[in-house]
Amino acid sequence: MAIENSLAIPLPIVQEYLADTNPWWIAGREADPEVRNWPKRAYFAPFKRLLDTVDVRRAIVVIGPRRVGKTVMMRQAIQALLADGVPGSRIMLAQMDVPLFAGQTLDSLVRLFIGLHHHQTEGAAHPLYVFFDEIQYLKDWEQHLKVLVDTHRGVRFIATGSAAAALRMKSRESGAGRFSDFILPPLTFSEYLDFCGQAALVTDIAPPDAPRPHWHAPDIGALNAEFIHYLNYGGFPEAVMNPAVRQDPRRFLRQDIVDKVLQKDLPSLFGISDTQQLNRFFNVLAYNTGLEVSPAGLSKDTGLPKPRIDEYLEYLEAAFLIKRVHRVAENARRLQRATSFKVYLTNPAVRAALFGIVRPQDPALGRLVETAIWSQWLHSPQDIAALHYARWREGRTGYEVDLVGLAAHDQKPRFVVEIKWSDRAVQDPEGELKGLRRFLVQHPKLARAPLVTTLTQSAQRQLDGHTIDFSPSALHCCTIARNLLRQGI
Repeated sequence: MAIENSLAIPLPIVQEYLADTNPWWIAGREADPEVRNWPKRAYFAPFKRLLDTVDVRRAIVVIGPRRVGKTVMMRQAIQALLADGVPGSRIMLAQMDVPLFAGQTLDSLVRLFIGLHHHQTEGAAHPLYVFFDEIQYLKDWEQHLKVLVDTHRGVRFIATGSAAAALRMKSRESGAGRFSDFILPPLTFSEYLDFCGQAALVTDIAPPDAPRPHWHAPDIGALNAEFIHYLNYGGFPEAVMNPAVRQDPRRFLRQDIVDKVLQKDLPSLFGISDTQQLNRFFNVLAYNTGLEVSPAGLSKDTGLPKPRIDEYLEYLEAAFLIKRVHRVAENARRLQRATSFKVYLTNPAVRAALFGIVRPQDPALGRLVETAIWSQWLHSPQDIAALHYARWREGRTGYEVDLVGLAAHDQKPRFVVEIKWSDRAVQDPEGELKGLRRFLVQHPKLARAPLVTTLTQSAQRQLDGHTIDFSPSALHCCTIARNLLRQGI
């Protein structure tokens, strides 16, 4: 027992470290001087509103893939609390990935914080705010956090972590009624433009009394150049803000994606033991983002049994790395025995991080453009649930429509989008839009005009009695994001 005590980290050392990493305990100090130089995510405002809802006794668990800005948003929240008049001594940040905290419990850290400042946890003008960063490094964190919520009524707990799949599972299993999950996805294209100072590339030209904005790209060439940057690294705030990461995203981001997500973020919770096999499987999906696949086909191509394929797909989706999109037929109904689906990366920049950047003429660019458009919809869980793609056969001819939005009340198509990275469809709609034309035969009355994305051109064309809208893919991608962000996410 004496040996164990001698090896324990002395309490004064822990106290000193906490004081160093919580500089706002001294009046007038900032959360982090660098935070002022970083723009806020569009998610910051709803996160701050949730943080300010102190009458709801729940811990906030910020969940999302790695390198999307969770820690920065947390530090920005601390700075905002200080600006709101919350005394710095009532805010504690504990970075749980620091070896110094090995052997410490969440409860011991909270009690240390309370004791250091002689806090009253109830009846004070402001609650205590306790932030746990990278909480997944603590074993059974969800049980510890649940107990803290129940026992400390005057404390607001906020936890973040990068082991997205593990956090999501633990939060749902053990935190029901105690945790509020806050999902932070990768950057939208609109956020990317804000971060790199290019928001003016997309402007609203609608009249002041118009019910909704009408987005326009005055310089589509410049917008397309930024769009390709977005496809290569734009989903990661750090890559946008840091030139070194931006110049070589593969070198700086691959380790976090592969080594940490696929090997260290507790895939064993999903019954996965062979992480190298999972890594190879994910590489196949990432390289082929946007292609239609089936468990049987993946099993044949990879040599993995279908039950293993299902396990891997479930984990990768829970880790916010992929999204499965299901197919409808020409009648727009979900197939009862669907054997195939499309798999999209939730962040198109992951492909560049794994396989290198894409150039304007790269053959993979078309699928990455489609991936980027789908990834914007992921920021609205309600909307993405109503989105599908259509594929069917008539005789020996196969047809496809890239995106079909179904109405919630009757499951009939509300809108359709055909995604192109060229202007050929504007010049030859009859030859380039065969799938869309056949789909409109069965569904002539949509809530919105069918949309076809292009490389550079905006136009309207009449096709088989239908008005078809054409808009550049980059502009459409930004439009989706801005409209969703405008709704308050």
